[in-house]
Amino acid sequence: MKGSHLLLCLFSMSCWLNLTPTAGNKIFHFGSCRISVSVTEIRSGFAAIKANIQARDPIRTLSILSYPHSLHKVKSSDRCCITYQLFNFYVDKVFKHCKTEDSYVNRKISSIANSFLSVKRKLGQCHEQNKCMCGQESTEKFKQILANYEGLNVTSAAIKSLGELDILLDWMEKSR
Repeated sequence: MKGSHLLLCLFSMSCWLNLTPTAGNKIFHFGSCRISVSVTEIRSGFAAIKANIQARDPIRTLSILSYPHSLHKVKSSDRCCITYQLFNFYVDKVFKHCKTEDSYVNRKISSIANSFLSVKRKLGQCHEQNKCMCGQESTEKFKQILANYEGLNVTSAAIKSLGELDILLDWMEKSR
């Protein structure tokens, strides 16, 4: 009998530890997909380079993520899909083209990219398990973001997208 209490206690403790985010991590619910994201780490890395990156943005009149309502009013059922698409977008397109002559800035970009890659993998697991369904709204909103990005040359678009990282993080935290 004592062994079963110990086993139950150990099982309960391991479940609690798996559900508790580590320091600086936040749990995000995207439909039935639940992931832990180190937003504090990403924000810290971005804050260190934000002014530098935004100063490199030659086009201040255009936004890639804020183009009329790109991320506004996304249905909760579409949040997982558009978040997955955006993390793929940042990993596959943005970070690859954000190189500067400043090694400190490049290290910070690399650190943020690694965090994004981790989240992309977690969201990919949800996507593979059909917990992350893509509706028409998320598909249309993401197409608009891609069109905004592809309307600029690759380097300018990547720098602009990186400079708008706080828009994505704010949106994620508001929709948490």
